[in-house]
Amino acid sequence: MKRNKLVVPVLKWVGGKRQLMDTLTPLLPKRVSTYCEPFVGGGAMLFNMQPNIAYINDINSDLILVYKVIKNDVESLIYALTEYKNEAEFFYSVRDWDRDKEKYESLTDIERAARIIYLNKTCYNGLYRVNNAGEFNSPFGNYKNPNIVNAPVLRAVNSYFNNATIHFTSTDYAEVLDSIPKGTFVYLDPPYDPVSTTSSFTGYSKGGFTQADQIRLRKCCDELNKRGIKFMLSNSSTEFIHEQYAAYNITIVQAKRAINSVASKRGDVDEVVVRNYG
Repeated sequence: MKRNKLVVPVLKWVGGKRQLMDTLTPLLPKRVSTYCEPFVGGGAMLFNMQPNIAYINDINSDLILVYKVIKNDVESLIYALTEYKNEAEFFYSVRDWDRDKEKYESLTDIERAARIIYLNKTCYNGLYRVNNAGEFNSPFGNYKNPNIVNAPVLRAVNSYFNNATIHFTSTDYAEVLDSIPKGTFVYLDPPYDPVSTTSSFTGYSKGGFTQADQIRLRKCCDELNKRGIKFMLSNSSTEFIHEQYAAYNITIVQAKRAINSVASKRGDVDEVVVRNYG
């Protein structure tokens, strides 16, 4: 399939890899026929590669819903987005929809997907964040002219989703990895091991991602390796992560930290790219 340059992330996501594509692309296998991304997030790698067959998963069911709606009814989604206003009072009323569980359950898929895109485009720093109750809690961003309705990109992503064979799921990543066929290439971009006690961010879904979760993920990578399945994993360059993946090829890359409450602390940080191939 010919790559379409308009196929890019429709959402800003914590840990998004769009700014690292030039660094990560040379580290990919030469040929990828089937692709799997169990922590898809904003999908920068997926949209950069545009594989013909892909297994796409994220534990955040609202995120996966957005992708399904883009695939199945993009024109209704675009129309719904035109109704949303870049105003604080309107923003907070929309943000609070999930406080009323009965009302939220009654929303159509189109309404839910439009809400997620709208909040993502207009909230502070584009930070998708939920509290322990699973309620969106990022504040209004006060942006002058956010691109709430990016119709060309939404239509391009719709076209890609419908011309490729994409399997969308929202389940535990281990289930996805257990079921993928041999010959699949796996890219793993999990919640990162925090570099300090104040830097942890796992608020894109209820719960969190602990060091025990990191160890479980590494064991899944060991299983992939035993099955002869190539994988590449991104994570923070902490001593713990280096210890976990000492048996594999580790490349250190520089990434820009875009989210920090202190502006001066946003900048280049070390990340690791782990691979079980040369």
